[in-house]
Amino acid sequence: MSGSMENQRFAIVGDGQMGLVCAMILDSKRIGCSLWGHDAGHVEDLKQIRESKRHLPGFKIPKSVHITSDDAEAFSNATVIVCAVPTQFIRPVFSRLQSHVPSDVPIVSFAKGIENETFLRPSQVIAEVLDDDPDRPARPLAALSGPTIGEELARCLPATMIAASDEMAFCDLLQGAFTTSWLRIYTKSDLLGVELAGAMKNVIALAAGMVDGLQAGFNAKSALLARGLAEIARLGTAMGASVDTFFGIAGVGDLATTCFSPMGRNRSCGEELGKGKTLEEILASTDSVVEGVATTRSVMALAEKYRVEIPITSAVHSILFEGLDPIDAITKLMSREPKAESIR
Repeated sequence: MSGSMENQRFAIVGDGQMGLVCAMILDSKRIGCSLWGHDAGHVEDLKQIRESKRHLPGFKIPKSVHITSDDAEAFSNATVIVCAVPTQFIRPVFSRLQSHVPSDVPIVSFAKGIENETFLRPSQVIAEVLDDDPDRPARPLAALSGPTIGEELARCLPATMIAASDEMAFCDLLQGAFTTSWLRIYTKSDLLGVELAGAMKNVIALAAGMVDGLQAGFNAKSALLARGLAEIARLGTAMGASVDTFFGIAGVGDLATTCFSPMGRNRSCGEELGKGKTLEEILASTDSVVEGVATTRSVMALAEKYRVEIPITSAVHSILFEGLDPIDAITKLMSREPKAESIR
């Protein structure tokens, strides 16, 4: 796989915040790209005003970025496909586009979650939906993940990400495409660990927001992050991921940003829960997808399958879906049997 950017053309699936930011980054590198959205009305607005009032107000989409809602032209001349839709929508979106996806073009996902029902990671959902010809080599799949708040990326504030794939040549290509003077891309072969870290940190961020909403203090929040990271690493290593991944950019780096940023959707949702609002009220008041809510169900199922103890995630699940009061959840966690610190 050639690492040259001269002849590359990226087809971005998803016109949400990360899809828009991705297009801006690639355009700044003078790499050709297109942006596909499922909602023809929203796409037409993007074409006309070159700005998303819904997802990224105040930032203009370069005129050189081709925007479309036409399924047939979504992947025209594409050499790389970018999946920038939330995890729970990957299956319906790629099922819709399946007949138009070129069979030999690699795909990178920005999604952070685990699909309900199947408990598959984003790259696995894509592979399953596209059902590549078993007589042909499997296309390279990758994830781009890390502490990446969309608005900060759009403002070109310093940031880092991990390009993870079993195919290191694809990682190198992504590193070349997305590295800028303000965005540094590292590469890693642990696709499993990077996707799990990106998914599970959203669940811990819900808990961190609850701590904020209850005004439980910084001591409690820092302890939550440390023990939350232990849960992520515990389940990840049980599934075969490298423990190093969880103590790097895609793990603790992304976790910290998500739990502390006031712009984080999962943290903000948790904060409102801590203040006494119901989950239904919170979700009804936002157009954004709060990935951690659905992912909590999937993580609980995976923990049961791999026989891993995840008390914080279990508490979040009880609050979200079983009516447990956040204050009672903290009491329950604090009264657990004393033990030595360990991530195992």
